[in-house]
Amino acid sequence: MSSLLRFQARIGQRTLLLTTAALPLTGWTVHALTLHRRLADARKDLLTGLPLRPEFTAYSERLLRTRRRNDLHVLMLDGVDFKGINDTYGHAAGDTVIQTMGRRLARWSANRQALAARLGGDEFAVCAVLPPTAALAEITELREQLQQPLQYEGQTLRLDVSIGIARAADLSGETMSRILRGADKAMYKVKESKATFPYFATRADAYAKTVNGRRAGRRGTHTPARAA
Repeated sequence: MSSLLRFQARIGQRTLLLTTAALPLTGWTVHALTLHRRLADARKDLLTGLPLRPEFTAYSERLLRTRRRNDLHVLMLDGVDFKGINDTYGHAAGDTVIQTMGRRLARWSANRQALAARLGGDEFAVCAVLPPTAALAEITELREQLQQPLQYEGQTLRLDVSIGIARAADLSGETMSRILRGADKAMYKVKESKATFPYFATRADAYAKTVNGRRAGRRGTHTPARAA
C-alpha cells in the first residue's frame, strides 16, 4: 500500500472513531440539558412561574455585595382580602388572581435590574436596583399596575396589595436577612393600617421580634419552626 493510501486509511479510521465516540456524548448532553431544565423548573413556582424563596435570597444577597448596594430596594407584597376572593368566587378565581399578580410582577421586573418571587400564598417579594431619585415613582407605578381590576368569568375582581419597602441605604451594614425582615415588617404595618404607603423600613423594623423564626402576625407563627 502506498504512503498516500496508508495516510487516507488512518484519517478514515480516526474520523470513524471520533464520530462513534460523539454519539454517546450527544445522548448524554441531551440528557444533561433535560435534567438542567427540570432542576430549573423545580426552582420555580408552579402556578406563576416565578422563582421561589431560595433563588430570590441568593439573587438579593449577590446584589448586596455589589457596588449598587445603596440602590438596592427590597419589596414585600401581600394581597388584600385574598381570602374573600377565594370564599366568594372559588379557588380557581384565587389561582387566577395569583397568576395575574405573578405576570404583572414579572413584566415590571423584566424592564429593570430586578427579580420577583412568590414566597407562598398571596405573598410575593421583589428585589430591585432603582435610582434613588426615581425609586418611589417606579414602586408606585408597580403598585398601580398590581391594583388594576381583573375580569374573571364576567365578574370584575378588585385587586389590592400591601407593599413594604426596605432600602439597603437606610440599613447600612445589615445582612440581607435583616433587610428582608425590615421589608416584611414594613408590609405588615401597611397591611394593618399602622403605616401608610409608602413606608420605608427602619432599623427597628429590621430587628423586629419573631415567633418561631417568623415575623409576629404572619400566618404560621403558631407552628414551631423545624429544627435545622
